[in-house]
Amino acid sequence: MYKFLLIIKLLLFTSALTAVELDWGHNYKAALDTAQKEKKLVYLFIGADRCKHCERFKKQTLSNKALIEKMKKEYILLYMSRDRHDIPDKFELFGVPYHYFLTPKGKIIAKIQGSRELAGWYDVLDEVDLIKDK
Repeated sequence: MYKFLLIIKLLLFTSALTAVELDWGHNYKAALDTAQKEKKLVYLFIGADRCKHCERFKKQTLSNKALIEKMKKEYILLYMSRDRHDIPDKFELFGVPYHYFLTPKGKIIAKIQGSRELAGWYDVLDEVDLIKDK
C-alpha cells in the first residue's frame, strides 16, 4: 500500500512540474495596455465561479499543451468571473461561458458563447484569424 501511494504522489508531482498553464490576467484595462505594447489581440473568457460549462471547457480544451502555447503566443489572456471581477458593460454576463476576441483598443472582433472541445476551439481560432486579417 505504501508503494502504491508513493507512486501516485510521484506521478502527481511529475505532472505538476510538466504542466503548462495559461497565464490569466483579470484586469481589462491592463490587458488592453499589454496588447497594445505586444501588438496582440486580447482573448477574454467570461465565466462564473460555479459554472459547470466553464469548468468543462477549461479541463477539456484549455488544458491541451499545444493549444496553451498557441494561445500564449497570439493573445493576451484575460479571464473575468462575473462573480468577482469588474466587467465592462459592453460584455454579456449571463449564459456563460462567453469568449470575446478584442483588438488592443477593445473593439470586439468575435464573440462566441458556450464550451467547445479541442478541435472545435481550433476552428474558432481559425475563424478569428480570418476576421482579424480583414
